[in-house]
Amino acid sequence: MVVTTATRTPAKTRAPAGRVHSRRQRRIAWAFIAPFFVLFLAFTIAPIAYSAYLSLFTEKSSGLGFGGIKKTFVGAENYLRAFRDPVFFSGFGNVAVYCLIYIPVMIILALVIALLLDSAAARAKSVLRVVYYMPTIVPGLIAAIIWTYLYTPGVSPVVDLFEMTGSTWNMGGQLAALFSLSNITIWLHTGYNVILFYAALQAVPREVLEAATVDGAGAIRTAFAIKARMISGAVGLAVLFTVVGAMQLFAEPLLLQGKATAINSTWTPNMFIYQAAFEKHDFGYAAATALIFASLIGLLSWAVTKIGNKAQA
Repeated sequence: MVVTTATRTPAKTRAPAGRVHSRRQRRIAWAFIAPFFVLFLAFTIAPIAYSAYLSLFTEKSSGLGFGGIKKTFVGAENYLRAFRDPVFFSGFGNVAVYCLIYIPVMIILALVIALLLDSAAARAKSVLRVVYYMPTIVPGLIAAIIWTYLYTPGVSPVVDLFEMTGSTWNMGGQLAALFSLSNITIWLHTGYNVILFYAALQAVPREVLEAATVDGAGAIRTAFAIKARMISGAVGLAVLFTVVGAMQLFAEPLLLQGKATAINSTWTPNMFIYQAAFEKHDFGYAAATALIFASLIGLLSWAVTKIGNKAQA
C-alpha cells in the first residue's frame, strides 16, 4: 500500500489592514506636502545656493578694459571685503535706531487698540476691525508714495496744518527721516497686529476675567495685568515678525530719498545690496553681503525667539 502526501502551497500572507491604511495615509500626506517642498527648494534653497556660488567669484576686465570681462574665483575675498566695509555696516546702525523707534510704538499701539476692541464698552467691533486692517492691504510701495505726497510742502494738507500752528516739518535731518519712516510703517502694519492680538484675546478664558472682576479688578487692571499677559505668546510672535520685516527695510527709504537728504543710496543693508548688484554690477560682492545679511537676520530671529520663550516661561 502506497501512501501519497499532497503538497500544499502556502497561502500568501496579507499585510494587516491597519498597515495598508497607514501607508495610504502617508502617500496622501506626501502628495499634499510635496508641492511645498518643491516650491521651497526652487524659490528658497536654490537662490541661496546660487548666491553662495556667486559670492565666490568677481568679474574683472582684462586688457585695459578691451579684453572683455572675465569671472575670476576669489574665494572668501568678497566676505572679507564686506566685513571691512564701514558703509555696509552703517546701514545696520540706521535700521537699529529705526527699530527702536518703530517696534515699541507699533506693538504698544496695536495692543492698546486690540484691548479697547475687546472691552465690553466697544461698539461696531466688526467695522472697526476692517477700518484698522485696511492700511495693511496697501502695498508698501504705494504707502510710501502716499506719505511722500503728505510730506511735500505746498501740496500736503498735513504740512499746511503744521505751518498754521507755527511749526515746520523738515525731513533733512537724520532723526526727522527716521520718524518719517517710522510713521509710514506704523500706519501700514499696526492693523495687522491689532487683528492678531484681538484674535488671541478671544481665546482668553472668560471665567478668568469674571474671577478678576469678582476680586475687584477694574477694567484697566484686567486689560493689562490679565489679558495682555495671557496673550504674551501672540505679542512675542508679532515682535519676531516685526523685527524680521524691519530689518528688510527698502521701499520706503528708497522713495523718501528725494525728500529726506539724510537718506542716501546705501542707507539700509538692502539698499546697499541693491546698489552693489544693479548699479555697480558687482554681483559677487552683492551676493556675499546678502548672505551675511540673511545670516544676521536668522541670528536675530533666533535671539528674539529665545528671549520671548524665556519671558513667557
